Amino acid sequence: MKKVIVIGGGLGGLSAAIRLAHAGYQVTVLEQQPTLGGKLQRIVLGDYYFDRGPSTITMPHVFKQVFTNVGRRMEDYVTFYPLDPGTRNHFHDGNSVDTSSDLAKMEAQIAVYSPADAKQLRSFMKESAALYQQADRLFMNRLLLSWRDKADWRLLAGLLRIRPWLTLDRLLSRYFKHRNTLALFGRYATYVGSAPRHAPAIFAMLAHLELQIGVYSVQGGTYRIVEAFRQLAIELGVTIRTSVRVEKISSSNGCITGVVANDGYYAADIVIANGDVLSIYQDLLQESERPSMRNDRITAYEPSLSGFVSLVGSKETYDKLLHHTVFFPEHYGREFYDIFGQGQPAKDPAIYICHSGYSEKGLAPEGGSNLFILANAPSTSPSIKWEEEAYLYQSQLWRKLEYYGLAGLTHDAEVSETFTPDQLQTQTSAFRGAIYGISSNSARQTFARPSNQADLKGLWFVGGTTHPGGGTPMVTLSGQLVAEVILSR
Repeated sequence: MKKVIVIGGGLGGLSAAIRLAHAGYQVTVLEQQPTLGGKLQRIVLGDYYFDRGPSTITMPHVFKQVFTNVGRRMEDYVTFYPLDPGTRNHFHDGNSVDTSSDLAKMEAQIAVYSPADAKQLRSFMKESAALYQQADRLFMNRLLLSWRDKADWRLLAGLLRIRPWLTLDRLLSRYFKHRNTLALFGRYATYVGSAPRHAPAIFAMLAHLELQIGVYSVQGGTYRIVEAFRQLAIELGVTIRTSVRVEKISSSNGCITGVVANDGYYAADIVIANGDVLSIYQDLLQESERPSMRNDRITAYEPSLSGFVSLVGSKETYDKLLHHTVFFPEHYGREFYDIFGQGQPAKDPAIYICHSGYSEKGLAPEGGSNLFILANAPSTSPSIKWEEEAYLYQSQLWRKLEYYGLAGLTHDAEVSETFTPDQLQTQTSAFRGAIYGISSNSARQTFARPSNQADLKGLWFVGGTTHPGGGTPMVTLSGQLVAEVILSR
């Protein structure tokens, strides 16, 4: 029986572990944190429950596939439910748009400030659907490991059709003129840790993904996905060890032999690293063991956005909030110059709030709100002293939210906690604290991500930095795709 070590118990690692254990492999998951989930964790502050990590869930069929591929029913483990409207978007001029599968409702809201943009919505949605279909057929459901994979004429033809040289911002400007609509759809670049001005136009497909396939939440909170994967993994015989930090990946003659952890040595025929690819290469392998990923190449990658998170348990509710809400500043694009251009926290960022208690009782006390407040932030840097700046930056965001209409937020907060890029790097080994590993601010970093297969035979990667990319469905899919290749060999 072949032995598999999975480094990291995030959704990608658990997805691969489940598939391989079902096929008869002896699988052990080693997670450095006290609990599974990677960047997705459950935080309890008093009577308030939060998901620290991904909260907007799309593509439920990807999660369902993890269960059906091993002969189980997802419904027996975890319950997804649709959200419509998906996200409420408040703009600086006082207008707002609730995203919805009912395009007529969206057209009516957009028409309030731009009748011309409203008339273009359905044409844009057709383009978004076409981009999604190309990505789903050619890129998302296959690994690109060899030159033969990458030279496939169908893949190259599809790449030409999605116009990798065209940015999201430029594509949107072909349909829309008003800054509200441009911000509404431009924000999809941040879903992959990038800027609308630089991210390729392919990410316009996220409009189809959210508005037509749908936005979902999870009964009991998003962390229930982790708990469901954990339960299934244990049922299939996976050994799970938490608070175990891998310190070195061992090899001999170019082949994996195991890992050295803080509690001992684990022999393995196969190692699947669910940690950040760049962190794994830099921290767990010698440069001689990774000729295709030397240190200069690692440092050449641009990190994705990180995030500054404020968890707030408020004794009040707020009419302006749905389950998902975004408040846009007057000049939306400037925050990306602050973050990517200056390497500094944005002076006036868009602020996203997840209030899961809006949809589900029990996650906050009666009459209260559990608020996950996120502002995009730069990756870690010696010039940013978050331990000194976190309280001031949180206060700045809270004051801005009070200005936007969340009156009394500071006074009404019963519990709160901040989470910075530095903490993300320390706790999850995220490369420079970046949420999505590398940005998609160029065609190269979007379509030629670090490979799922390492130079060392038997070492594989899953997660957001590698193919097919960031986000909960994509990292889950990466685990399935890598497991399938391992099984096929």
